[in-house]
Amino acid sequence: MTLTLTVSDEVRALAPGFTHVAVEAYGLVNGPSTEGTSALLDDAARRLAGRLDGRAPHEDPHMAAWREVYTAFGSKPSRTRNSAEALARRALTDAGLPRINVLVDLYNAMSVAHLIPVGGEDIERVSGGMRLVRATGEEEFVTVTGGAETVEHPDAGEVVWRDGVGVTCRRWNWRQGPRTRLTEESTSAIFLLEGLAPTPVAEIGAAAAELAELLEKFSPGARVTVHAPE
Repeated sequence: MTLTLTVSDEVRALAPGFTHVAVEAYGLVNGPSTEGTSALLDDAARRLAGRLDGRAPHEDPHMAAWREVYTAFGSKPSRTRNSAEALARRALTDAGLPRINVLVDLYNAMSVAHLIPVGGEDIERVSGGMRLVRATGEEEFVTVTGGAETVEHPDAGEVVWRDGVGVTCRRWNWRQGPRTRLTEESTSAIFLLEGLAPTPVAEIGAAAAELAELLEKFSPGARVTVHAPE
């Protein structure tokens, strides 16, 4: 893998059932959402409804596990939901899922269809490797509030993804910063699918394989690699 991903011992101790699968892609073609990606998002919402069978997203065992982990590092899961639960809630509303751009639409569709947190980062915008750590509280997280760039600091003990510059995603997979997000100019990306027990590792891998197929479909000629679960 060109971009290194590491998980700290402190995070492993907090969530021993954690696993992640990375999909690395180069030669991608991004752009505004299309009828094709819109159809995938609508289909993902239908798949989600069938999976839940009338239950709320947080009642799914995988989402319940994420809520327990969020509570363990000091976050309130009913207020700061993991990305998959937040997307699932939107998918079940009349408004449905947002349309962002091709690459974001693809990974959001997989997140909702499989009810798995999925994130995407522009490899060219990441400085060094990415590390999943428990924050000291001194790290910088650059975000945008009210149209203006602002700097936040994670809570001490909060689980964050970070690179050599600062935090790229707060509260594990709650809020991504704009610095490394996928834009319409992005041509290379790392997609991270994250799971906790009791979700089988094979299910995370199946979602990663489906995402890889979609990337190859929407970016013919792209070089896509699915890395073994870690």
